[in-house]
Amino acid sequence: MDGQMPGEKVVSAFVRVRAQTEALAAPLSPEDQAVQSMPDASPTKWHRAHTTWFFETFVLKPSGVEELSPQAYAVLFNSYYNAVGEQYHRPSRGLLTRPSHDEVTSYRERVDAAMLELLSRGLSDELAARVEIGLHHEQQHQELLLTDIKHLLSCNPLEPAYAALQSPRSDSLSTPPLRWADHPGGMVRIGCDPAHYHFDNEGPVHDAFVHPFQIGQRLVTNGEYLAFIRDGGYERSELWLSEGWQAVQAGGWHAPLYWRRRPDDWAELTLHGRLPLDAALPVVHVSYYEADAYARWAGARLPTEQEWEAATAEPEPAPLCGRSPSLHPAAPSLYGAAWQWTSSSYGAYPGYRPPPGAIGEYNGKFMCNQYVLRGSSCATPAGHARRSYRNFFPPGARWQFTGIRLARDGG
Repeated sequence: MDGQMPGEKVVSAFVRVRAQTEALAAPLSPEDQAVQSMPDASPTKWHRAHTTWFFETFVLKPSGVEELSPQAYAVLFNSYYNAVGEQYHRPSRGLLTRPSHDEVTSYRERVDAAMLELLSRGLSDELAARVEIGLHHEQQHQELLLTDIKHLLSCNPLEPAYAALQSPRSDSLSTPPLRWADHPGGMVRIGCDPAHYHFDNEGPVHDAFVHPFQIGQRLVTNGEYLAFIRDGGYERSELWLSEGWQAVQAGGWHAPLYWRRRPDDWAELTLHGRLPLDAALPVVHVSYYEADAYARWAGARLPTEQEWEAATAEPEPAPLCGRSPSLHPAAPSLYGAAWQWTSSSYGAYPGYRPPPGAIGEYNGKFMCNQYVLRGSSCATPAGHARRSYRNFFPPGARWQFTGIRLARDGG
């Protein structure tokens, strides 16, 4: 989205984004929405309340709108913003049986009504910018809502489906051979044009030097990753970084997170339930360690984030939250299937300064012990992906829709 959204456009986007969160939560029971399956995940109810707290805290209260929630909500639904106060212990969010599902729904309705009233009167440039950040922030939580509920449902022996599969899968499709795109290297322009919407960690725009390289024109598939497994990939310590090998041993890893071995084949737990493993689809739910080990086994490597950005075109334009995500990787494309690990540590670009105030805590303070991922996944809302987007996770994270795109040295 280019520049600041005009009034009618921001109202329309606000309504759509807020409705999309509720649509994603709709298939879930109140019990589903209250449980937390691990410290890195959050209950659906918490996501719904936290994204509402964001608008109340950073837009409504500075505008003079008060008393839309009990005082305790300021602690319960503050994620990590130290500048605005205390936060509830993150690994214990699943203990919050109250407020109830219905009370969170009422909270969202009160804040939405107040926001629409405020938007109808017009906002200062600063508050309008915060609304836009809030919408993109909520889209991030829409993706987290899906990945977190997938992890929760995977813990249930009933293996319940989040949603029915609406279209046939690609089992009849063959995987095209992996082709390599050549890049001559040299100085490349990195970062998002300030005239376009972006998070602060996507700038400033700067020049970076890359050596000649080649990059895969599609993602690594389930079938290709299965060959790595069958070749003893999880038993060969020489393929793994030291910390990765420790993670394999400590976690008993032998396949991507949601794969299960059956007597004659493999199956994969998806948001549509347990399905036969489709060899043609991109492999997902692999850690940085697994992606790096696979790349080494394949005689390749992971791209740097500068190589990825230099070699990749912008995704097709889409309206902000204009449609629902597909919920399952559909094809080995570079957007809309899996976030792709890069070999780049998550750090600041040259000249980066976090914005002042609490909003400045959004990205900058996490620039430690994480790796950058690029692209987008099947759970990413339409219109949220862009070439300069810098996702980031610790190297052992596997519950997100994370996959692999290979690179190798060129010329």
